[in-house]
Amino acid sequence: MLELCSIASGSSGNCICTGTDDCHVLIDAGISGKRIEKGLESIGLKCSEMQGILITHEHIDHVAGLGVLARRYGIPMYATEKTIEAIRRIKSIGAIDDSLFRIVQPGVKFSVGDMTFDPISISHDAADPVAYRFSDGKHTFAVITDLGTYDTKLIEQLQNLDALLLEANHDVRMLQTGSYPYPLKQRILGDRGHLSNESSGQLFGKLLHDKFQGIMLGHLSKENNYEQLAYETVRLEVTLGDNPYKADDFPMYVAKRDEVSQVIRVN
Repeated sequence: MLELCSIASGSSGNCICTGTDDCHVLIDAGISGKRIEKGLESIGLKCSEMQGILITHEHIDHVAGLGVLARRYGIPMYATEKTIEAIRRIKSIGAIDDSLFRIVQPGVKFSVGDMTFDPISISHDAADPVAYRFSDGKHTFAVITDLGTYDTKLIEQLQNLDALLLEANHDVRMLQTGSYPYPLKQRILGDRGHLSNESSGQLFGKLLHDKFQGIMLGHLSKENNYEQLAYETVRLEVTLGDNPYKADDFPMYVAKRDEVSQVIRVN
């Protein structure tokens, strides 16, 4: 059994829990320790049971609660070397025991409990950001957010997934006409920014196969998106895209900013 649940997902904070019957880990800890504890409790888990925290990159909406969890529970923390260096420079996180950090490298698999993780390099304006593909030996999921663009190599690395949490950050028109300063708009729209709803749907369409079992849209912008728009746009891209599938062929969920999501579970 492999499962995935979003504790929080959005431009204001991200924390994903994934695991098997015998092992659970967090992917990012971008909300308060208290919220993480409460969110895990709502799905029958505890922070003390987490066997690792996998960090995608050092932006505060992915690491805000890291220091608290490190000092309170001593959970091992996995990240690329440059990401770890960047985290050490964030004063608001506080002191973290160096012995808790585990250096990972894109393309080099590692294990936590009975799960195997494969860090994948992604395009985002951070020190050395990664997405994570992971497996219990029978099923394979991936969590991929903060993605400015994608290429054929990334598409190949994400084939044959059973389920996926994928960024659908913004609606392009909402962003372009919204209140953000021009440089920030350009950053978000750029190749090291974030995936739009349309781009998310187009990428998803390239990953579909007959045995795919579910997708959760995540990291929605509070100012430049809303749940129904992301959901309908991605569905439309899949249905109209150059693939043999329709949106109704697969369960699709939207991870909420302030609520624990549905649990995607594959046996």
